[in-house]
Amino acid sequence: MAAERRASNFEHPLALGSFRSWVRLLQEGKEIDRAYLARLLFVSFSTLLTSPLRVYERLRYGRIVRNTTLHPSPIFIVGHWRTGTTHLHNLICMDRQFGYLSTFQAMAPGFCLVGDRTIKPLLARIARKNHPTREIDNIPLSFDAPQEEDFAIANMSPYSFLHLYTFPRRAPHFFDRYALFEGLPESALAEWTEIYLTLLRKATFSAGGKRLVLKNPANTGRIGTLLDLFPDARFIHICRNPYNVFRSMLHVYLTVLPTAQLQEIGRDRIEAYILAFYAKLMKKFLADKTLIPADNLVEMKFEDLEADPLGQLQRVYDGLRLPAFDETAPAVRAYMRSVEGYQKNEYEIDDHVIKSVNRHWPFAFDAWGYAPRTPA
Repeated sequence: MAAERRASNFEHPLALGSFRSWVRLLQEGKEIDRAYLARLLFVSFSTLLTSPLRVYERLRYGRIVRNTTLHPSPIFIVGHWRTGTTHLHNLICMDRQFGYLSTFQAMAPGFCLVGDRTIKPLLARIARKNHPTREIDNIPLSFDAPQEEDFAIANMSPYSFLHLYTFPRRAPHFFDRYALFEGLPESALAEWTEIYLTLLRKATFSAGGKRLVLKNPANTGRIGTLLDLFPDARFIHICRNPYNVFRSMLHVYLTVLPTAQLQEIGRDRIEAYILAFYAKLMKKFLADKTLIPADNLVEMKFEDLEADPLGQLQRVYDGLRLPAFDETAPAVRAYMRSVEGYQKNEYEIDDHVIKSVNRHWPFAFDAWGYAPRTPA
C-alpha cells in the first residue's frame, strides 16, 4: 500500500472518538507497523484531548437523551457499500418530516450536542478548505448532510466493522463480528445495542423528535437485530451491478486505507476481502429479508434510481405507506438540480474483474437480475 499512500498521518477518522475505545482497539490490534507511529500518537492525543467534552455532554444531556422517545418505525436504507445508498439517503432526507444522523454527529458522537454551535462551524471551515468533497466519490462534504451510523459507532466503541481499515490484517474478525454479528458475545451485543440506541436518541433529539431515516450498509447483515429493536421498522434495499460494486469497492479501500491504516496490506488481500465480504453480507441478507413483513420492504436497483429518481421514490412512499410525497417532490427536484454537475467515478471493467466476480458472486446475478459478462 505504500505506493497508494496520499494522505498525511493526521487524517484518521477516529481522531474525535472515544479515548477508552481507542485504547481497547490498540490492545486488541497488537501489531502496529512502524510507518504509522505518528498517526498512532496523533489519534491517541486527539481522543484524549477531547475527552472532557464527552464527559461534559454526558453530564449536560445524559438524562435528556435517555428520556428521548424513538419513533417505533424508523426507515432503514440497506444494501452493500457503493450501491447508491448515499444517493438514496440524500434524496429521502429532502423530506422534512424525517430526521437523520448528520455527518457531524457521526464524526463526534460523544460531544455533538455541546459542540453543535461552536466546534461544528470550526471543523466545517477546516473541511471546506482541505476536503470540499468526499474522496471516495466526489460528493460535496457537509457537516449537516445525512451520514451512516457506523461512523459514529466506530467513534464510540470497538464494535464496528470500520475498524478493519485501521487494522486491515484483522479485517475478517471485524467484518464477521460487527457487520454480521457472527461470534459476537452476548455482552458485546448488549453494549452495541446500548450505544446504538443512544446514538439514535441523540439524532432524534436533535431532529426535534422526528422519525429517522437511517442509511448504513452494515445493517444489511443485522436485519434480525434491527427487527428485535424495531418490529415495525421499514426497509429499503438497493442493489447495483456486481461488476461496478467490485471496482468501486476497490477504489474505496485504496482511498480510505491510506487515511486510517496502522498496518500494511497488499492489493491481492484487499481484493480477496471484497469478494469474500460481499458474498457473506448479501447471502445473509437474502436469508434474513424473509423476516421482514412483505409490506415493510421495498427493493430497487441503483440504475433505476439513477434513471428515474422521482418514480423510484414514489414507489418507496407507496410501498412503505409514507405520507405526502407530492409535498416532497419539489425539494427532491431542487436537490437533483443542485447535483447536476456531479461526476461519478468511472472504472474499467476488465477481464480480471469479470472473472473474479463471475467466480465468487454468481448468486448475485440470479438474485437481482443482472446479466453476467463473458471475459474477452
